[in-house]
Amino acid sequence: MSENDTRAAAARTVRHVEGTTVLTLHGEIDVLTAIPVARHLDDLTSAPHPDLVVDLRPVSFIDCSGLAVLCRTRNRVRARHGRLRLVSASNCFLRMLQATGLGEVFEIHPHLPLGAPGA
Repeated sequence: MSENDTRAAAARTVRHVEGTTVLTLHGEIDVLTAIPVARHLDDLTSAPHPDLVVDLRPVSFIDCSGLAVLCRTRNRVRARHGRLRLVSASNCFLRMLQATGLGEVFEIHPHLPLGAPGA
């Protein structure tokens, strides 16, 4: 399997605790990995009232494709009257959100929220 094939299947883990789904993404979220990640997020947000935490701490790189997937997921969650929380302490990611005007759009935590699995 080539490096691109491996990256196209971005590593992710999912845990469920008391109605909250925690998705941990690993590696790079870019044009090669955004579509499979988006499909997975679509599955996780298909039910009414999704409660989703996306842990981005293991993500080493995210580009505009990854940011678009997060925006799309936010819109899906809101349309289903759910809640989306992002976990990231990356100054680079936080600066990117500010630069794109999305700094106040997402609920962002530096650590997993209390009560979430692995908190």
